[in-house]
Amino acid sequence: MVDLISAIKGNRFAVFGRAGMDVFATPIGVKSEDADMFAADLGGSSANICVGLVKFGGSATLVTSVSDDAVGRFCVNRLKDYGVDTSYVRSVGGEARTSLAVYESCIEDFQNVIYRNGAADFQVTPEEMDQVNYADWSALITAGTVFAAEPSRSATFRAFENARKAGLPVIFDIDYRPYSWPSPEVAAEVLSRAGEESDMIVGNDEEFGFMAGGMDKGLDMARRLAERDGRIVIYKMGAEGAITLHGGEEIRTGIYPVEAVKPNGAGDSFLSGLLSAIAQGHSLRDAVLRGSACASIVVSKPGCAGAMPDLAGLEAFLASHPGSAG
Repeated sequence: MVDLISAIKGNRFAVFGRAGMDVFATPIGVKSEDADMFAADLGGSSANICVGLVKFGGSATLVTSVSDDAVGRFCVNRLKDYGVDTSYVRSVGGEARTSLAVYESCIEDFQNVIYRNGAADFQVTPEEMDQVNYADWSALITAGTVFAAEPSRSATFRAFENARKAGLPVIFDIDYRPYSWPSPEVAAEVLSRAGEESDMIVGNDEEFGFMAGGMDKGLDMARRLAERDGRIVIYKMGAEGAITLHGGEEIRTGIYPVEAVKPNGAGDSFLSGLLSAIAQGHSLRDAVLRGSACASIVVSKPGCAGAMPDLAGLEAFLASHPGSAG
């Protein structure tokens, strides 16, 4: 059996999923349709997770495809600037396009317009998954969006198989985005399968409820998944905090209230902060709290990848918010 905690302490992660270009209105509070200026940076859930891990001193390799155009090259350049390994980022031609998100730093009536027609990251193939060196990493991470279309879906399940053969645990962020899927029924079936095949599962109450067939069934599903020996399940509940299920225990933790300027990026920062804290030797409870602090930091700043904290920023935040999460 894979020792999940020991593997995370190896602090070398392969992350499967998308990189995208974020374009966000400036300054803070300006709606997109009223903006005279926009800032651009790296985005996409898996790319954000990579950046967060690297900022905390870990090693992260992104496995994905980007379009062979200016937007794709922008994403690769920003990944490199942040210190993410791009050895397995492939450029694809034709009509495939790297995702573009246009949003604002404005909580009231927040708008995030996402362009994902012919998404380039869905072009990753199973054959590519057989060509990567799994011995380079201590754990595999994936966000759920990779399962929304073929060939990316089959490719990622192939990566799961290869990871198991190599003795790597699989960390799964459910990250359900309805707009990416052909139907809710397909999404529920595929995401449930991914959860069953993973060693750590992170999701919010709506995502677990969706997979279980009802919001009132989500926590029971999380508890059932946590029955497998060694598995960690984190059930996030927004402002109510989180329940971490592991080894027959249920650890309840709160959040760090902040004045948010946007809602997006929180889940990516939570996961990178959580895993980095485990890698640094913190207890599971403290690691979840540190992940929660990272989520609060990101929603309090414009952008996503650029808003991910480093260790100094996290420690400064925790020092100024003692006991906030309970």
